[in-house]
Amino acid sequence: MCSTFLYARVSTAEQTTDNQLLEVRRAGFAVLPRHTITETISGSVPVAERPGFSKLLDRLDEGDTLVVTKLDRRGRNTTVVLGTVEKLAAQGVHVHCLALKETDLTNAAGKLHMTVLAAVSQFERDLLIERTHAGLARAKSQGTRLGRKDALTTEQKAEIRTKLAEGASARGLAKEYAVSHSTILKAARRC
Repeated sequence: MCSTFLYARVSTAEQTTDNQLLEVRRAGFAVLPRHTITETISGSVPVAERPGFSKLLDRLDEGDTLVVTKLDRRGRNTTVVLGTVEKLAAQGVHVHCLALKETDLTNAAGKLHMTVLAAVSQFERDLLIERTHAGLARAKSQGTRLGRKDALTTEQKAEIRTKLAEGASARGLAKEYAVSHSTILKAARRC
């Protein structure tokens, strides 16, 4: 018997898959809860390394349908997205993307849509990376200190080195200054 599966993904814990589940229901797909795979993982993580998607691949059989709301739920790398759909098509699995008006991505028209949109998605991701690198380079050239703010002030670090020299324990100082043990050890190494 053929089943319909849903793969819903978000990138961060602050996000939820609720909208994706609602979109699928509104589109008329009846997906049983046990056929719904949701996970919180970055789109930059290859599909082969996603625990939820790997679990889904093991459960799909010939004649089944996989529904996704958008192509970027599966990945942002054009080659990977195309390869995944081709692998599923070879297994006889139909892949529907709601953002493409429920186009079956395993037929000729679907493959064309998917190729163009996956390429645009990858292009947007590459532009974002380029803009981020350019912004970081500009900030660095203007003397902006990048990275996380130090947990301890220069004075606190000097106090810590003095207390350690007097026999205080690093773990005790970590509690006293409300920082991690490793932060105390780093402060002790710096001159």
